Amino acid sequence: MKMKLQTVTLGCSKNKVDTEHILSHVEDLYEIVPEGEDIPVDVILLNTCGFIGDAKEESVQAILEAVEKKKRGEAAKVIVFGCLSQRYADELPDLIPEVDGWFGAREFDPVIRALGAEPDPEKRNQRYLTTPSHYAYLKISEGCDRRCSYCAIPFIRGAHKSVPMEDLVEEATRLADNGVRELIIIAQDTTYYGLDLYRRRALAELLQKLSEVDGIEWIRIHYSYPASFPEDILDQMADNPKVCRYMDIPLQHISDKVLDNMHRHVTGAWTRELIGKMRKRVPGVVLRTTMIVGHPGEGKRDFNELMDFVREARFERLGAFKYSEEEGTYGAENFKDSITSRVKQERLDELMTLQSGISLEFNQSRVGTVEKVIVDDFVDGIMVCRSEFESPEVDGEILVRPDSEIIGSIDPYSLIGEFLMVRVTGADEYDLIAEPVEIL
Repeated sequence: MKMKLQTVTLGCSKNKVDTEHILSHVEDLYEIVPEGEDIPVDVILLNTCGFIGDAKEESVQAILEAVEKKKRGEAAKVIVFGCLSQRYADELPDLIPEVDGWFGAREFDPVIRALGAEPDPEKRNQRYLTTPSHYAYLKISEGCDRRCSYCAIPFIRGAHKSVPMEDLVEEATRLADNGVRELIIIAQDTTYYGLDLYRRRALAELLQKLSEVDGIEWIRIHYSYPASFPEDILDQMADNPKVCRYMDIPLQHISDKVLDNMHRHVTGAWTRELIGKMRKRVPGVVLRTTMIVGHPGEGKRDFNELMDFVREARFERLGAFKYSEEEGTYGAENFKDSITSRVKQERLDELMTLQSGISLEFNQSRVGTVEKVIVDDFVDGIMVCRSEFESPEVDGEILVRPDSEIIGSIDPYSLIGEFLMVRVTGADEYDLIAEPVEIL
């Protein structure tokens, strides 16, 4: 019988890809137990996040819970890797000695060996998917050359390093051969892709090559940096039917003073111009962004400018978080974190209340439209779907009842991973309700 291995992946989707690459090397040795399943296992493998305070606390709590399982005899070993153990490599082993192995964010081969396998170069482009089998994240680069004043990623993950285009196409082809129909392009900064390898920004070229992979029908882009944005991406989005009209572009702020303190290398005017170009060149594009409130130097006037910008830009999706002072960053060493937690929370609440209304208006505007969706799941008698305008795990869903002549006697479970045409009949600020029109 195979040993049992359970993974716990915390933080961003980039970590999820790292876990999946490691699992591809050990799946012959282990039965992979889904995350959250409460059964005894031989090994718990935790991939941690060390980006901001809340994420670090979540990672530490997950490690402590795994250690408690080990003490109860529900796990023989606990192995930890990722950003948190990279960042605090000197402190954590002494603080939590019950962990059997600590490894950094880039130490894949040592993790594989600790699990009893030998790294296989032939498997470098293979994955053991932990997502549903019809979509996958594709990490196109590692690290970051940006030096945003609040961000610890560059010294955790190192300098930007693009994955060669031929490797990404091979990986995408393998994924498609195993049933993946949607690729979600991720990196610390996807628009930086190619500068180190090809001396040019090559994301648009990569999108074209990926769209030529048989079986891939949707490609969506996450984590795009606004400075020096390569506008040929917009051409792909407008003209290539496989590239979703969806862009995740974290802007963080609009005030020139705050942007300068953040070391974002853009101005408010540049940001407004870029958003305008996106709206004009890709009609119907859905924009997701994130903002930081309470960054050192953000006065009331700066926050009001941010609120006005959000009203003006009307982002279909927007998330926000409070500034967290992170040791080792430029901000922690050069700015005083003088804005109180109460003020930060008040600003966060005010911003998200505004965005809630904007998101509701966008969703309500879709009532009566017919949209192409992919079926992600079937839960409690409802088909859980998404259109090109919703990314998994971060956006809302389109909920479809299968009790219609279109579905008939078809088992809804068999439609997971398939495309439908649906008519939107209702909406709230997060989710839509729809009825099936056609099975594609």
